[in-house]
Amino acid sequence: MRVDLFDFDLPPDRIAQRPAQPRDAARLLSVTPAMLGDHVVGALPSLLKAGDLLVFNDTRVIPARLTGQRGAARVSVTLHQMLTADTWRVFAKPAKRLRAGDRIDFTPDFSARVIERGPLGDVVLKFDRGGAELIAALHENGAMPLPPYIRGGVADSRDRSDYQTLFARQEGAVAAPTAALHFTPALMAAFKARGIGSAMLTLHVGAGTFLPVKTDDTDDHMMHEEIGVLSVETAETINATRRAGGRIVAVGTTSLRLLESAADDDGRVRPFAGATAIFITPGYRFKVVDRLLTNFHLPRSTLFMLVSAFAGLARMKSAYEHAIASGYRFYSYGDCCLLEPSSD
Repeated sequence: MRVDLFDFDLPPDRIAQRPAQPRDAARLLSVTPAMLGDHVVGALPSLLKAGDLLVFNDTRVIPARLTGQRGAARVSVTLHQMLTADTWRVFAKPAKRLRAGDRIDFTPDFSARVIERGPLGDVVLKFDRGGAELIAALHENGAMPLPPYIRGGVADSRDRSDYQTLFARQEGAVAAPTAALHFTPALMAAFKARGIGSAMLTLHVGAGTFLPVKTDDTDDHMMHEEIGVLSVETAETINATRRAGGRIVAVGTTSLRLLESAADDDGRVRPFAGATAIFITPGYRFKVVDRLLTNFHLPRSTLFMLVSAFAGLARMKSAYEHAIASGYRFYSYGDCCLLEPSSD
């Protein structure tokens, strides 16, 4: 499909710079085939049914943005995919000047070497430590990798907590699963009281989620891989919910992408551990997800293509027009929408 079909104009003042306080006070737009409905996130339990299952991504954002020196030259890197315990794909600036064998010093005793330059403009770095030691060095020397539309990507002390979800457990993401940022302990208690369950999976969100689609046709776009894990327990919970007639509610596009990657054609979810580069555009047949809670996405992005595949392109453009006109807040720290699938 033509990428320009997914374009729209967004006033800059609609881009949220801080999350709502409290988090479940954010606005929620319900998008159904029949109508649009204006709500707040705190009303979400009343929009679902007993027996439904919320599926969350429990990844935890690491301080993945580092600044170092290659000789006299300043280099900034953002980790986006772990290859081994000490080797990561990163986005680097300036990437074109880096060569295999170059050393980047982040501190006098923390460095990495360039292994190769990748086909998508990224670079493979091998750090001088791995695993827990590397994560500890990132926490000591790195910054939260905010997207560029939030204060120019410059994080402060508030973002250390603001950019983590209530469910963040498994370290490895370099971007938050932002739909889950709206959830609070009180809201989770309300779901439980209503008989709405929850389950966890892990998809380590990569910085590639912020990259614009630079091709003219979706067929020519190459997705970055992201690493995910869906346990036996979660698979069994999802399958049992579906057998009982409950609906699977993906909290965020990251949860949806891993659920669809782990599902058979008949909708049965299997345990999953590995990489996915699933790219969902209109025409995709969804196998397991019945509802999607998601934030408002960038024009011409793979995520706007995904929600258009789920709810219909014309309906999503209409919903976004309503959201813009009604003052909804967009992107990572913004408001959200609850989507019913398209019947097209």
